[in-house]
Amino acid sequence: MIVPGLQFFRHLRLIKSAGLSFVAALAPAAFTTAAAAESAPEPIKIGVYASLTGKEAVWGQSAEKATRLAVDDVNAAGGVLGRPLHAIIEDNQSKPGESVTAVRKLISRDKVVAILGEASSGRSLEAAPICQQARIPMISGGSNPKVTQVGNFIFRTHFIDPFQGTVMSRFAREKLGAKRLALLTEVTNAYAVGLAKYFSADAAAHQTPIVIEQKYSAGERDFKAQLTAIKAAQVDAIFVPGYYTEAGLIVAQARELGLNLPVLGGDGWEGPQLLAIGGPALRDTYYCNNFSSESDVPETRRFIERYQTRFQSMPGGTAADAYDAVLMLTDAIKRAGSTESEKIRTALATTRGLRGVGGPLNVDANRDQLKPAYILGYNSGDYHLVQVIQP
Repeated sequence: MIVPGLQFFRHLRLIKSAGLSFVAALAPAAFTTAAAAESAPEPIKIGVYASLTGKEAVWGQSAEKATRLAVDDVNAAGGVLGRPLHAIIEDNQSKPGESVTAVRKLISRDKVVAILGEASSGRSLEAAPICQQARIPMISGGSNPKVTQVGNFIFRTHFIDPFQGTVMSRFAREKLGAKRLALLTEVTNAYAVGLAKYFSADAAAHQTPIVIEQKYSAGERDFKAQLTAIKAAQVDAIFVPGYYTEAGLIVAQARELGLNLPVLGGDGWEGPQLLAIGGPALRDTYYCNNFSSESDVPETRRFIERYQTRFQSMPGGTAADAYDAVLMLTDAIKRAGSTESEKIRTALATTRGLRGVGGPLNVDANRDQLKPAYILGYNSGDYHLVQVIQP
């Protein structure tokens, strides 16, 4: 008979013995995991800021998807310098001032090697001075020439507004035969004001007068007073530099007033909301973009196929810019052989002949891009490619 006390101690010894065996069995696996963690290459952190929520969320969400797709493609191909890319993405909520907060966090807290974004020129202009001061390369999708003028660490994937404004003035004059033009500009938007300026300059240089100029602010919903004045001026076409939400309402209200003439816009028109708001009233409207889903360029076709497969939607210009920003940065890091900001900046400045999904990537002396413009026109419920204009 076993004394109860002795039985307790024997049980305790069995537990200890089993526990030691269990720990011994786990030890090799734990050691292997720890060793693997120590040997795993440290990721290269890149910062992204975009309008994931708010008024222009359609652009930011599209850019985020394309960024993640590009990062995954790079990592599947072995990463950069033997290290994986890791994108840290901040939402600026489409609000003024939030881009500054987002970019400061990415630089000071997350220690990113570069910043990618934004599609909006206004928000790019907010963030660019922060990146320049910190000497961290930034690649923007904004088209206002002032973005890259901030300093030598600021680059872009997009064409600039002097080119875009000239393209639309030329299209109105040469393709539509317009001789008298009207401007209806969103004056609270740096992008729209700049685009109107360059459109007007080219029109004046070719004796195509802007006979009336009207203004509106972001968020307005009633444009009938401005459109009534434009109707009285008897113009042949209207140029509306601004964003898709107001553009859709402007076109719809123009048709209600009997203004059945061509209405033109810039790349800020792009977005499914334009179709939803404007509907059939969009007939005889055209806008300039940096990307066309009907392009037959092999890189573009492959990008569209991968994007559609993964996200069940069609990519647009902001997605193409975001994907190309990752390509530009990856190419620069590889050529620099380093993640040091100054070396990345130097490599970015010498980007030539890189085949992007939105067209060839060639950085000029001003750190801008020389890329073709795609004129899209509304037909049968959607926008289709009308003309490609080379820089």
